[in-house]
Amino acid sequence: MTLATGTGPAGGTDANANRTVQAYNELRALLLSGHYEPDSRLTESELTARLGVSRGTVRSVLARLAQEGYVTAEAHRSARTRSFSVDEALEILETREVLEAALAASAARRATEDDLAAMTATCERMWECQVPGGRDEYWKLNRRFHGQIRAAARHATLSRFVDSLLHPLVMQQYRDADRSHPRTDSVREHEAVLATIATGNPEAAAAAMRHHLSAARRALQLQLAEPGGDPGRPSGR
Repeated sequence: MTLATGTGPAGGTDANANRTVQAYNELRALLLSGHYEPDSRLTESELTARLGVSRGTVRSVLARLAQEGYVTAEAHRSARTRSFSVDEALEILETREVLEAALAASAARRATEDDLAAMTATCERMWECQVPGGRDEYWKLNRRFHGQIRAAARHATLSRFVDSLLHPLVMQQYRDADRSHPRTDSVREHEAVLATIATGNPEAAAAAMRHHLSAARRALQLQLAEPGGDPGRPSGR
């Protein structure tokens, strides 16, 4: 009996599955990074060229992303990136506060020395981005820090719920395009969360995370309340 070695029908199926997963991860990363504007049309022809895969693979990827809420499917084999109303955005951010507070509490119980060292290094890098022009790099570090807390929490169920919120897409849509530097108190809030996790205090960690995320949400609400703000397509965290 000869075992499959990656060639022939079995090997071809595995290769196709791997290409589909790779294309899914690549397009999902582009969506989360803000590469595409909200409500942008995604066509098969553009995506096949960008991802280097077949149209069939693109259809499979778009179907999965539509099922997960990253895009909305359209007729004629295309899709659009998600766009969120103000009410939807605020509801998502309110829900995020509850879930990530629970993750912070779990991290306070389970974080290792390596977890704490990684979060500390990220906070230190955040301070370097507190300058005009540092917002985009800060945005990446912010996502890294929250991801590090999730890793330290070791709570798969909460992590899945947070993923389902699609809050990075909300923040990409609503953050202030004219602001060249991060919100002033944001690093201090991250450091407060880190300090409570480091001391192993779940209740304090949850409170610190709720404070941090509610401050970001309030900043968004204040942005929308400014004279001249467009409630249909606002821009800012």
